[in-house]
Amino acid sequence: MKLVTYQSTRGPIVGVVADGKVYSVSDLVPGSPETMIGVIDGGTALLSNIRAALAVTTTPGVELSQAELLEPVPGHGKFICMGLNYLEHIREGGRDRAVPEFPTLFLRTRTSLLPPGGAIVAPQASERLDFEAELVVVIGKRVRNVDEATALEAVFGYTAFNDGSLRDFQKHTTQWTAGKNFDATGPYGPAIVTADELPSGGAGLWIRSRLNGAVMQDGNTDDMIFSVARIIAYASQAMTLEPGDLIATGTPSGVGQARTPPVFMKPGDVVEIEIEGIPALRNTVVAAA
Repeated sequence: MKLVTYQSTRGPIVGVVADGKVYSVSDLVPGSPETMIGVIDGGTALLSNIRAALAVTTTPGVELSQAELLEPVPGHGKFICMGLNYLEHIREGGRDRAVPEFPTLFLRTRTSLLPPGGAIVAPQASERLDFEAELVVVIGKRVRNVDEATALEAVFGYTAFNDGSLRDFQKHTTQWTAGKNFDATGPYGPAIVTADELPSGGAGLWIRSRLNGAVMQDGNTDDMIFSVARIIAYASQAMTLEPGDLIATGTPSGVGQARTPPVFMKPGDVVEIEIEGIPALRNTVVAAA
């Protein structure tokens, strides 16, 4: 099942995508939540009810192409990111670069994030705005100190993310926060694909980025050093993971800074993130006002 948050006459609501149309979840299942976190909290029972109602609905729905899609999880609590999680990405940064012993975690701020149709803003402070295709895990239930064997039970679904990174600011210090949190550089979405529709842990999925139609990154989630289960288990040792929390799982090789010559996003560009089984994320790049 593919779920989106979209703008309606009564405000942001959750919809389910089928056959090129969006159907309001609260219309399909009266009394159900109108927020994505509420739908996530509803668990498998609510998803079953949505599927059953969708199969017999006679409502026309809204054309997906006409729907204004918003951030999939408005009001989420945490947006956790993984760095250095694809082996080939580590190697493209230098063959002598050490493989991490533990997951490298950092956080994204709200102002750095964008809805799926939002414009990525190339800031005035830097011309080194890089693209990073990433698979995002959507947490489905509250967990703390979960073990790796059962960690995937906490996964509600998956979506796509472009971790737009200002490479010079990222390298100013050993901490990546500045380079990873420029305003309006991190779009995600457009839809959450529920975990039952993808391989366990998002394994074996091809993942690509395109810049103006040209393939830049072309990898597979099997190249991850730390699996989705390992990342969830590790993160849950430090913090309570809650429904609607998001975890970006790192990017494959092919990023702009590793190319000769380097390739960075600039105003007028179109960047697309494609992950097998997940609707493509497409954004334009604009100059800062």
